[in-house]
Amino acid sequence: MKKTLVFLSLIVSALILTSCNSNDPKKIDLKSEDDKTFYAMGYMLGGNLQRLTLTDAELAALYKGIAMSSKNEKSEVDMAKYQSRIQEVFKARMDKVASKEKESGKAFIEKFVKDESATKTESGLAYKVVKEGTGATPAAEDVVEVHYHGTLTDGTVFDSSKERGKTISFPLNRVIKGWTEGLQTMKEGGVTKFVIPADLAYGEAGAPPKIPGGATLVFEVELFKVTKAADANKPAPAAKTTKKK
Repeated sequence: MKKTLVFLSLIVSALILTSCNSNDPKKIDLKSEDDKTFYAMGYMLGGNLQRLTLTDAELAALYKGIAMSSKNEKSEVDMAKYQSRIQEVFKARMDKVASKEKESGKAFIEKFVKDESATKTESGLAYKVVKEGTGATPAAEDVVEVHYHGTLTDGTVFDSSKERGKTISFPLNRVIKGWTEGLQTMKEGGVTKFVIPADLAYGEAGAPPKIPGGATLVFEVELFKVTKAADANKPAPAAKTTKKK
């Protein structure tokens, strides 16, 4: 409950400047740098509201509550009663969005397997080898160095080491389940496209604001290097010293 309230308070706090002084926030001119800064804050935090699929009437009610509270005016509703409803409504909306995302993702995976002649594992992970590797295959405990490009099923990029231009290394058992399972099908030098259902990714909670709850994720991964766990845990060799004569 506390996390939900903190999350919502961050959003509404960022919206105060754009809601208290006008019935239509879209008509507010961003004149000063402070205006633009708070707008950017509100835009960033308010992106989480997308997951609640609020109607115009619900947004108006939200704005009204912000305005009255910021002016220390008496609430028009029983706050003790409706504070307890916040979590209920929040969860119900989130569950609805996640359910819709999961159904859409299921259809996407089925199409991917059929159209791309991809492989689907018992866990629900689907993958297609783009380029076969010739080197070592990682175990779950090993450290891998990769390039990756991650998108939602609609093509929206949420993360990409390729776009940053720098590979990344990590223990394979410390990432999402779909990666841990999927990369164990690869060899060094290989490239594979993975479609990972929510249950093997970020679940119904998602990873806001970029990854909605229940989202199926698409990754293209290039595996550069596998460092065996035993080697990765070895201490670095001590520096050589030269005795002075």
